[in-house]
Amino acid sequence: MSTSNRLLIIGGVAAGASCAARARRLDEHAEIIMIERGPDVSFANCGLPYYVGGEICDRTALAVQTPASLKSLLKLDVRTGCEAVKIDRAGKRVEVKYLADGRSEWISYDKLMLAPGASPLRPALPGIDDHRVFTLRNLQDMDRIVSATDEGMRAVVIGAGFIGIEMAEQLRHKGLSVELVELQTQIFPQLDAPMTALLESELRRHNIGITLGDGVARFEPKESHLRCHLNSGKVLDADLVILSIGVKPDTELAHDAGLELGPRGHIVVNDFMQTSDPSIYAAGDAVQTRDRVIDSPVNVPMGGPANRQGRVAADHIFMADKARPYPGSLGTAIVRGFEVAAGITGWSEKRLQAAGKPYATVTVNDQHHAGYYPGAKPLSFKILWEPDSGRVLGAQATGFEGIDKRLDVMATAILGGMTIDDLCHLELAYAPPFGSAKDVINLAGFTACNRRDGLVRHITELPTDPQVQIVDVRPQPLAEAFPAPANVINIPFPTLRANLAKLDRTRPVLTVCAFGKMSYFAARLLIQEGFDVKSFSGGLKANVDPRSPAKMPTP
Repeated sequence: MSTSNRLLIIGGVAAGASCAARARRLDEHAEIIMIERGPDVSFANCGLPYYVGGEICDRTALAVQTPASLKSLLKLDVRTGCEAVKIDRAGKRVEVKYLADGRSEWISYDKLMLAPGASPLRPALPGIDDHRVFTLRNLQDMDRIVSATDEGMRAVVIGAGFIGIEMAEQLRHKGLSVELVELQTQIFPQLDAPMTALLESELRRHNIGITLGDGVARFEPKESHLRCHLNSGKVLDADLVILSIGVKPDTELAHDAGLELGPRGHIVVNDFMQTSDPSIYAAGDAVQTRDRVIDSPVNVPMGGPANRQGRVAADHIFMADKARPYPGSLGTAIVRGFEVAAGITGWSEKRLQAAGKPYATVTVNDQHHAGYYPGAKPLSFKILWEPDSGRVLGAQATGFEGIDKRLDVMATAILGGMTIDDLCHLELAYAPPFGSAKDVINLAGFTACNRRDGLVRHITELPTDPQVQIVDVRPQPLAEAFPAPANVINIPFPTLRANLAKLDRTRPVLTVCAFGKMSYFAARLLIQEGFDVKSFSGGLKANVDPRSPAKMPTP
């Protein structure tokens, strides 16, 4: 068979499958061969935890495509159970091994696409090879976990990122007791710590034990269970363990072929997904691309970028100069823990700090739709921007409803190069069941501009200096029912003008409220009366108690 127009794809799932589908639509007559080491060429790996917990009941729904369906729909030659062993770049061919019978052959190519993905990390810890220690990457891993779990069992989940949180939630749904262990001092380390407080409280509310700032040192297999020994000396007994401490790129094949790799082992590609060999492309979890906010190398192991990268590669292979480059990745992400969602787009505060980048930030709180309309739920929203230009660098949100909507708007705003001034005037869909006349995104823009313009100074920690007068401007019943963890003077905002004499004009003042809005109003009043004032940014909800209400709960 002629190989003058042959595309060979190593790996399926997101990047490989999207490349193959786009390639076929661009060239009906190209020969497209896809090889996959596992038995499933295209499956919904992001849905695996939800099958474990029973939210997804139909396993076949996770198998997005099969070799037979891809042959029928796209005329693809799909070979599962087929492992790529070696790339001969000079000869433009790949040696493959068929795992069922051990035979090998060489497959030639005109263009080669690498989509090997990434593997869950399994550090060399004592006892880690016990059959009760699981990772979750594919349908077979999922099946093993489903078979090994039952109501009443004890599970320890190591790692509180996306997979760890989802698996902890789903194992609780299934009736297991769950302990979640995270090496860092917060869950969901992609976010800044204060923005994870509500999610953490929700997990604890559902009786998930959480150990932070501690990692696993070793596993001690017992006949009936595993003992998980943590670095601190703490011991957790478990019937099974889920490892979710990150992934590493499967780039051994690329390394052995002499392709350029980044400092963390990812395949280096250009804007058209070409590797250091222009006949070889790569996409998905194994590649290093560009950060869309700050032009620097980044790896974003997520399904969305993988799908788009596969499409870009196919476009460049078959459309040449008409192809549009991959513009880079933002890392927009969201996770759910029971009733609470939390997510991020762009850069976090701690990431900007680590990179030495200048930034400013505010956190605001509001309801996800009009507060007077039934069912309004609170959400917290944080933005970060470049001080000189006002360009938005990142956003985070957490709450019960509407989190995805705000993250999607902010991802679009960041890609459009919008500034904090632009956020003030975003015209978003509004009717009482859906939003507010001033959305929380608008409020964040207003607050950011107020800070930039010097109308208010913010802090996010309650001071310990006894000279600072902390003024709680909430209504007295609310201040008494949900007290601030400090020595405060309660002067409800409507009475503040009449009670200025209660404050010492020679001492600094910090205004405090539940959500941050009334403390800003109070700060503006006091500033214009000659006081030295700061406002508690984001209020008690953002910095102290993520469930702090703005008004007394209805009995």
